[in-house]
Amino acid sequence: MTTQHIDAASANGQFGIVHLGLGAFHRAHQAVYLERYRQRTGDQQWGVCSANLRASVKLVDSLQQAGYRYHVAEYANSQELTLREIGVIEEALFTGRDNADRWGRDREALLERLAAPITRIVTLTVTEKGYFLSPTSGELLLSDPMIAGDIVSPFEPRTAPGLLVEALARRRSAGVAPFTILCCDNMPHNGARTRKAVVTLARQRSDELANWIDTEVAFPSSMVDRIVPAMTEQDFAALQILGVDDANAVVCEAFSQWVVEDHFPAGRPAWEEEGVTMVADVAPFETMKLRMLNGSHSLLAYLGSLADIDTVFDAVSNPVYKALLSAYMREEAAPTLDMPQEIDVDAYADSLLARFANDSLRHKLQQIAMDGSQKLPQRWLQVAEANLVAGRDTACVALGLAGWIRYTQGTTLGGRAFRVDDPIAEQLEALHQRHGDDPRALIDAFFGVEAVIPKAVARDERFKQQVLDAYLTLTERGVEAAIAELAGPGVR
Repeated sequence: MTTQHIDAASANGQFGIVHLGLGAFHRAHQAVYLERYRQRTGDQQWGVCSANLRASVKLVDSLQQAGYRYHVAEYANSQELTLREIGVIEEALFTGRDNADRWGRDREALLERLAAPITRIVTLTVTEKGYFLSPTSGELLLSDPMIAGDIVSPFEPRTAPGLLVEALARRRSAGVAPFTILCCDNMPHNGARTRKAVVTLARQRSDELANWIDTEVAFPSSMVDRIVPAMTEQDFAALQILGVDDANAVVCEAFSQWVVEDHFPAGRPAWEEEGVTMVADVAPFETMKLRMLNGSHSLLAYLGSLADIDTVFDAVSNPVYKALLSAYMREEAAPTLDMPQEIDVDAYADSLLARFANDSLRHKLQQIAMDGSQKLPQRWLQVAEANLVAGRDTACVALGLAGWIRYTQGTTLGGRAFRVDDPIAEQLEALHQRHGDDPRALIDAFFGVEAVIPKAVARDERFKQQVLDAYLTLTERGVEAAIAELAGPGVR
């Protein structure tokens, strides 16, 4: 194995950036770009204070004990590894529910960091559900208990939008210029959607505050791309062989991409010098990634899980699944894209298939399958809607949607039970209990879930029949038979 070790640069506690969502992706993506930038330039003003809002406090405490240093293992394949030590996260905070069922241990400290004039950028990776927006309408879910709690108690916020509103209110009162808010989650038009969440919540508090945020705060969009699987015991053991005993380590692929709308009134690092693509309009890039990479991942997640396949690598090693992804990307996703002329979408599809086949990663399909109700509108259903309008094929999406519906029953086709991790899991379980013995009624019921299925798609009887046919083949004959029969000419 070829291994390259890169040690972290020294830190000095200047929190130019506050990050909300201290997960593996942030530590393996944005933090790596910033670490590389600091090592190359010596610019110390962009240290990061990173906060976990709802996840376990364990990671926060573990990072504190490690002096906020951890390792990222970047695998090009099982034989080629770059091992980086990361030190750019200089503080970790926790604002969620602790083991004693108390909220907000470090909330005030986080609000102080957010309100401090030195903080010029706030980045977020809180997943789609962390913005509390309807996946179909894009409106803030004001009735959600967490958002309702932030409306009633705005000075003790629990959500990312609530924290941002309170911090901006403090800066406005103190006469401090606002920070820039950079969403790094997989949502279309993620800057505009983040603005929608923050401004709408602020308006429940004050029209003046909401108008000030809407006018003065920059919400650039971004597209992020790097495969970062959840760590396994096997991953930790492999690192220990290399002399790295690090409970906070992260494993990821060598490939990394970051496309950012260049609108930072308060300043930013020279990210472009580290390979970040700074552009005027991110939308084409984020749409391509959501529909092709994330859409393909979701196909594997639901269909593969139903067939008791464990990882992305295991799935794409099967030529049937690989052919399905190729057909989906080239025949259904690609025709809906409007990319700059220099972007070769067919080559992008080839690169994704190669990345999925990285033999060093064990990206769990169950991890990708989380929060499907939040992800599928932008990953699949916008593809279906565009193709239905244009009279193009929708068979791959129809099969994927049938797979998701069957997945939400909570068992594989072989009968193995698993937990469905989704914000509306109880609602979906109730549909299965009510209509599980009648596939047509079940599909009709799922097509009536307005939070997931856009109205234009739900009204299309031909597409609904296509999903029903796929569901019947899937449940009666299995995943591979369903792919062979229903997924279009590219996989036959």
